[in-house]
Amino acid sequence: MPIHIYKENFKTIEHIAENDWDLPTQIFELEKWLENKGKKISKGKYVADIGFEVRKDASGGGAILKSEMIKTLNEIGMEIYFSEYKMEK
Repeated sequence: MPIHIYKENFKTIEHIAENDWDLPTQIFELEKWLENKGKKISKGKYVADIGFEVRKDASGGGAILKSEMIKTLNEIGMEIYFSEYKMEK
């Protein structure tokens, strides 16, 4: 999965960072995708479902949703879903 981008009718637009479950990395990859491809799609109802794994030894920090990214999300009509997974090691 990790980032599944789809329209409201569940029609897949793209998968990003398919084998990377690290949330900060995924937010960075989504930001790049929005900059290169996402801002070119027509306004509609979209979802970016981010599947991530909890960092075992996390003690702060993490991903940042920058204001420019939020602006682009709003302009194209995309919502972000955060889907947390516990991965068995």
